[in-house]
Amino acid sequence: MGGPGIPPKGSSLKLGAERMEVVTRLLKDKRVALVVNHTSVIEDGQVHLLDALLNKGIDVKKVFAPEHGFRGTEDAGKEVADSRDIKTGTPIISIYGKNKKPTAQQLEGIDVVVFDIQDVGARFFTYISTMHYVMEACAENDKDFIVLDRPNPNDYVDGPVRQKGMESFVGVDPIPVLHGLTVGELAWMINEEGWLDSTPDSCKLMVVKMENWKHGDPYWLPVKPSPNLPNDQAIRLYPSLCFFEATNISVGRGTFFPFQVIGYPDKKYGEFSFTPEPLPGFDTKPLQNGKTCYGVDLRELPFEGGLTLRFLLDFYKMAGKDQAFFFSRPSWFDLLSGTKQLRYQIIRGMSEKEIRDSWKPELDNYRKMRKKYLLYKDYPVKK
Repeated sequence: MGGPGIPPKGSSLKLGAERMEVVTRLLKDKRVALVVNHTSVIEDGQVHLLDALLNKGIDVKKVFAPEHGFRGTEDAGKEVADSRDIKTGTPIISIYGKNKKPTAQQLEGIDVVVFDIQDVGARFFTYISTMHYVMEACAENDKDFIVLDRPNPNDYVDGPVRQKGMESFVGVDPIPVLHGLTVGELAWMINEEGWLDSTPDSCKLMVVKMENWKHGDPYWLPVKPSPNLPNDQAIRLYPSLCFFEATNISVGRGTFFPFQVIGYPDKKYGEFSFTPEPLPGFDTKPLQNGKTCYGVDLRELPFEGGLTLRFLLDFYKMAGKDQAFFFSRPSWFDLLSGTKQLRYQIIRGMSEKEIRDSWKPELDNYRKMRKKYLLYKDYPVKK
């Protein structure tokens, strides 16, 4: 149960969902529910999984939609209403907002739930939280759960591990900010480590692996994974800049380059300027709306990825180390971090190296655990 999935074969990267002969074999004569959104596409973003399965005669009864909705256009945090897919008439049930987990009634008449959503490798990106709750529902209602695997574009292990007592929708499981797993590997870890709050405590899990991908291989997403991650640079910077979401400092929501700029309405923060405005398809209620923000432009910054605290520490210093001003939502900052420790360390004036050193023991333990759940060849660990 939850073992290493179906082995890959072939010559070039093939997503789990693109191994259609395997997928259709697993779903034949089954009543199917999909957990999908706008990222659930195959053939370089040309075909949606829902359409592909219906064309193959698979009996898809309903779609469960996560944060941002089935089409991926809703603002972060906005509740998504139930609806029907205009193209196929398939019922769409929101599992974001009050109802984060499919109910027994919603799973009635379903044999198998298929998860196929593009993750970005960061604990606070909520598609993996949705996956956890759907796995719980499948365990509680004795439904099969299949993950169609996709690459992790932020394939690193880094950051503080979420502490006990800091559970939230941006930190369901005790993993670091960058977990270094594919969604299939993470599902296997969640299942086997007993993290599901359900009886029985594991779900009937199957992972359809990718072909010809290994950890460390770069991956460029064919569609933006959420409204404010429009390109690869934003995706790379997101794990480091997301902490700013709990501060007064803007990360460019309300511009065409969110998560690629940082600024505040005060010239002391930098020479580069931008003005957040409501932007449909990005953010309709951005922080510092209508105010000219000054700061830094990271669009052309050579940044390989991973996690850096440099921007956070720099802007805290520029804010005069004024913790009440800077940490405008301290409890939200702690939930994003998964620990109260990071905020305290910044306030105490610790360096990035000192803060990183404090993560090491728990990260070392996590790395050992992670090794058990790798379905693909691992990259060499950077010293």
